[in-house]
Amino acid sequence: MVSITKIGFWGYPDPDIVEKVKKDYPNAEWIDLDIDFYYPKTSILPESYCKIIRNIIDNSVYLKPNLIVAPIGKDKCDSGWFASKILDDLGFNVIQTVFERLEPKREIVICDSNMPLYDKITTITAGIINPEILESAKTRILSGSISPKTQDAKFSIFTPGFWGVPPNDLEILKLFPDTTRVYGWTRCVEAGTPADLDLEMYVDEKVPTVFYAQAFCAKAQLAKYLADKYNGLYVDIDDYASNSIKAKIEAFLKLR
Repeated sequence: MVSITKIGFWGYPDPDIVEKVKKDYPNAEWIDLDIDFYYPKTSILPESYCKIIRNIIDNSVYLKPNLIVAPIGKDKCDSGWFASKILDDLGFNVIQTVFERLEPKREIVICDSNMPLYDKITTITAGIINPEILESAKTRILSGSISPKTQDAKFSIFTPGFWGVPPNDLEILKLFPDTTRVYGWTRCVEAGTPADLDLEMYVDEKVPTVFYAQAFCAKAQLAKYLADKYNGLYVDIDDYASNSIKAKIEAFLKLR
């Protein structure tokens, strides 16, 4: 019997399955396969393909997790489903999950706080496997240890928005002010409903928003549509942001 010491995952796996796996293997290390760890690349997927999905395949082949918990439904994407089948075919032990619950929603606190955008998004994603991280941050925000939520009507300084999934290039988040509001799939994750398309499409039309999509991702369809609808800035990035993309984001934030 193989000892389960490394568990890979991506997206937002069904919390009930995560808790069962954590109970069965309490000492295992959990690895977010979405992240670019700069490990050697494979040629399994096309070069012109979603970088996040390529990360999943490349990280799995390099790290060889003993178990992979793989979201495959509307809570992720078809590419996540395809990746799970490829990894299964390569011999990995894969548990497919579908988490499409729409209720009950958790209160949105972190997305609307004044925590730095980089910290907002990394805290929300860390909370997928470790909910106590999410709850601790919310408690600190609501207690005033971190700048609290502020009603838009009372918000007197510039408030931009960031719509999208956590980018492969997390450094671009540091271009945004701490007041940035988070929309899109990441907001759905804080709410605990990653398949909630209505919430994913919600933005405050008064907030000038950057609509981000990973290149070759199906969510680019939503990002472009919403950017046009709300007069925002649409950007897609394949791997890491070029200087021109960074300049475009900075210009939008300053001019709006």
